[in-house]
Formats: sequence, structure tokens, C-alpha cells
Amino acid sequence: MNRKHRIHIWYIFIAIWGILLLHNLLVTWRQVDQIPYSQFQAYLDEGKVEEISITSTHIRGSLKDPPEGTRKRFITVRVQPDLADQLAEHEVKFTGVVESTWLRDLLSWVIPILFFVAIWIFLIRRMVQRSGGLGGGFMSIGKSKAKVYVEDATKVTFADVAGVDEAKEELYEIIEFLRDPRRYGRLGGRLPKGILLVGPPGTGKTLLARATAGEAGVPFFSISGSEFVEMFVGVGAARVRDLFEQAVKRAPAIIFIDELDALGRARGLGPVGGGHDEKEQTLNQLLVEMDGFDPHQGMVILAATNRPEVLDPALLRAGRFDRQILVDRPDKIGRAAILNVHLKKVRVEPDVDVGQIAALTPGFTGADLANLVNEATLLATRRNAQTVTLDDFTRAIERIIAGLEKKNRLLNAHERERVAYHEMGHALVAMALPGSDPVHKVSIIPRGIGALGYTIQRPTEDRYLMSRDELENKMAVLLGGRVAEALVFDDISTGAADDLAKATDIARSMVTRYGMYEKLGLATYEETPTPFLPGVPAMPRERQFSEETAREIDCAVRDMLKRAFDAARHILQENREALDAGARNLLDKETLTADELPRVAQVVLQARPPTLPPSDHASR
Repeated sequence: MNRKHRIHIWYIFIAIWGILLLHNLLVTWRQVDQIPYSQFQAYLDEGKVEEISITSTHIRGSLKDPPEGTRKRFITVRVQPDLADQLAEHEVKFTGVVESTWLRDLLSWVIPILFFVAIWIFLIRRMVQRSGGLGGGFMSIGKSKAKVYVEDATKVTFADVAGVDEAKEELYEIIEFLRDPRRYGRLGGRLPKGILLVGPPGTGKTLLARATAGEAGVPFFSISGSEFVEMFVGVGAARVRDLFEQAVKRAPAIIFIDELDALGRARGLGPVGGGHDEKEQTLNQLLVEMDGFDPHQGMVILAATNRPEVLDPALLRAGRFDRQILVDRPDKIGRAAILNVHLKKVRVEPDVDVGQIAALTPGFTGADLANLVNEATLLATRRNAQTVTLDDFTRAIERIIAGLEKKNRLLNAHERERVAYHEMGHALVAMALPGSDPVHKVSIIPRGIGALGYTIQRPTEDRYLMSRDELENKMAVLLGGRVAEALVFDDISTGAADDLAKATDIARSMVTRYGMYEKLGLATYEETPTPFLPGVPAMPRERQFSEETAREIDCAVRDMLKRAFDAARHILQENREALDAGARNLLDKETLTADELPRVAQVVLQARPPTLPPSDHASR
């Protein structure tokens, strides 16, 4: 509570004390004379007593003609009559004592008042200082909720960040600026006011921002974009103003806004094109504040988002977030560096090859790798091991990718046989086609929600481009399970549903996005999905092609899938003995590793099947 509030409370205490004092003086002024009991007896013998009132302890009365200097009314304490007579015989002056109750009366007033004042102070402090309810304390609803970390509290440096070397190099310049702002202004230049960290979820954008503050040794204001907006109108704008006021007072400093898309979504995208008034006011205030502060003060704004495509263009113009740094998924070398950071805290077997683990985890982000290390550690703990082995990491990867093993899910003999042929079909087609990722493991142990078996392929390197032949081979591998079922059992099942969905998605992308179907030309017919959120399509737009073209697309997709199916069938027909031997061994062992597969198949599949003749819809 500030000094002003304390002064007001002391005024209240002084007023209460004054009232009690006046009350006591009034009572004293109206008080009667206190006389000894012996004097009362003397007045009584002399006939001066006019009237009296007797209680169990006192005698009150009035005199007919009070002597000079005395009041007419008097009070005395009663004394036992026998004792009074004896004392009067011996001419002893005696009196009773009137008990004073002013302190008791005072406390009976003060204590309840103090109790209610204490409750009042407690409630005021909670409203002013503490957060709770709808958007925090009512009196502080316009205050920023940013968490402030000083240098000692951040405790994160670039040594704790790995796999994003390019982003770290970009941010080194910001660190040097915060350490010595005058150096960068001596030639008239300035650093960007705002830096936007863009990348998929879990790649370490927040960690990188905190490490920047830790390296620079400046206060770090961290807040999420969603914390600005509340149900009360104007709260978001007030919090933006308060955040920048606090940061300017403690400059040099870093303001970090996580999930900027929650605050900076493009205006006018709301229902009926009107947007959200409160969010727009908050965004407008942020734009004004970014224009208002001087970068030479030593203040930098960092923000992070995984949806840059929905941000308002005004945020991304020069003078605001005019520098964007990509924090992408790490490559194999980056994954190995991230694993080394996390493995420092884990007791690992000396022969564990971090590069091999990195090769098994393509597409994993920093958060995924941290979870992988934790899962492997937990698996080793459950078996009471002293260290974590490579097998623990392999099992952890399988658990993350395929799900938890369902050892209590019992399949009947026919289903187990069908699943074994299905998975071996995937494996043999992958082994036969050139350029396919090597098969790492095949298993018929159920995992996850609906997987009755799985085939894991391990990429030998990170890939960023794929040719048409490689995509067709990938579709053939996906359809290898369905082909094996049809070839062996002369029937098909529902087990290939996920394979069909993935193969169809590849074929449709080849036709509509990659221009790999020559009859439809080089035009694209679908929007590219959101780059940082796999599986999330771009904003839908009205279809730009005719019904005839839509039919051509459907026919092209169907034709590509048929070609992939025929290629997989040709491989498995030529290697039927290897398919049968592999399925039998898989039924016996339930799991086959990369080392066991060539021996099980008894052949080394290397030759690509002969090129199939083009269909009616393809021109190749």
C-alpha cells in the first residue's frame, strides 16, 4: 500500500480517538462527586440528604443544600452496615472505591472498529495488488501482466540453445546493441525496433528469446499475446501502454510477446468483415507504442509466432517488426547438438551414438527431442537400469511415433497372419525400390489407438526436395500392404485405410500443387498448406477451375494410385517366396530389425520393376 493510502488511514484513527476522548470528557463533566461512605453517614445524620438510589454496590443521591465547592449529586460505594457501625464507633474515616470502566468502555469501541478496518485494508490490498477473478484485481485490471526476469532470474544463455545457429548469429547483434547502444548509433544507423521469431511449434523460439536476455544481462518482460485482451473494453490497450511504460523505465530491456498471432491477427478478418473491436484497439495501441519509443534507449521488442500468414501487414512493415528470423526444425547436425544439451543431465551408456539417434528422428523439433530423452530415461528407470542405452532411445522413438504397445490386445490367428503379410509387404517394396528410406524395424505388436502393426523406415539424410519418381516410389511403399493382402488372401481388409489416405494425399499434391501431371499443364489448383503447421490448409478460396478440370484431377489421382499399386504388385509377385518367409518369421518373432530382414527374405532386392506402360490419362 502506498504512502497516500497510509495517510488516509491515520486520519481515520485520529478521528476515532478524538470522538472517544470527547465522549470521556462529557462523561467526566456530567460525573457526580465521589464521597466517602463516612461522609455520607455524616450528611445523613445532619439531615442534608434529599433523596438516594441504592444499588448492590453504590449509593447515588442528591443533597438539599450542598456545601460550597461540592456538587449537589453524589455517589459513594456501599459498605457493609456492621462494618460501617464499627468504624464509626472508632471515628475511622472510611470509603469505598468506585471502579473505573473507561478503559473497558474504550476497548469495547476500539476493538470492533479495528477489526472492521483490518478487513477493509485486507480487501483493498487484494484488489489493488493481487491478481484473481476476471483479469486480475479490479483496481489493477489495466496493469500489464508481464513477468519480469532480471539477469539472475533468466539463467538461460546461448549455451542452452542448440540447433538454431543461424538464428543465434542474427541475435548476437541485438545483444551487442543492448550492451553498448551508443556504438551502433555513432554512424547514424539504428537496429530494428522489432524482431519476429517465426517457426513451427516446439523449435525453441521462447527459449531463444530468454537466452538473448540472459546473454545481454538486461530485464526481460515476457507476456503472451492472449493476456492483453479481457472481457472489459479498453483493458488490452491500457495493458500495452503500461507494459511499455515499465520497460522504458528499466531500459535497456527486452519485451517478449509470445504467440503474437493472438494479438496481431489481421484486422477485418472477423465475422461479417467487422473484426473484433477490443482486439483491434489493442493492436492499434501496440502499433502506436512501437512507433513512439526511441530505439536508442536500448529497448528491443521480440515476438514469436507459428502463424505469420495471419498477422496484420501493419505489424510487419519497416519500423516495426521489420526483421524476421526463421527458427526452423533442426537438421541432423542440429538434432545431434540438441540431444547433447539434454543428455548432459542424463546418465547415458558410453557407447550410445548420438548421431544414430539424430538419424532416427527426422522432423523432430527441440521440444520433441527433449521429450524423447525424458521418455528414454523413464524406460530405463522402469527396468531398474543404471544407465540409458541406445535400445531405450529406439523404444522411446517407437512409442512417440507409433504409440504405446498394446500387449494385452489379442488378435486371432487369421488377423495376426494378415497383419504380418501386410507389414512385410511394406518392407519388401521399400527394400526393392531405389531411393527409398531403409527399413529400420517391422513389427506386428499393436500400438496406439488403431495400429495393429508398423513398419519404420530410417532416412539416411535430411531431404528437402523429392522428385516425381521418389514420390511414386513412396506411394508404392504405402500401397505394399494392401497389395500383399490382395495377393495372398485374394481379399482386402480395412487395415490399409491410413496408407490409402497418405497415398491419395501424395497423388493429389502431385497433380494440383507440383504440376507433375503433364496433361493438366503447369497450373496449380490448390493452395499450399500452412508451412509451419503441417496438416492445416491455407485459408480456403473459391475454386478457380471448371467441373471438367475437376474431373481430370480426379482421374489423374486415380491413375497415379493405380500405377503405384501395379508397381507394388509386380515386386511382390516376383518375390512371393521372400514375402512368405518374411511373414512366417514375423509371426514367430513379432518384431524384425534391419539386421534380420535380409536374412529373413533370403534375397537382396535391388532391381526396380520394369516401367509400366502409360495410362490413357498420363503423357510421359
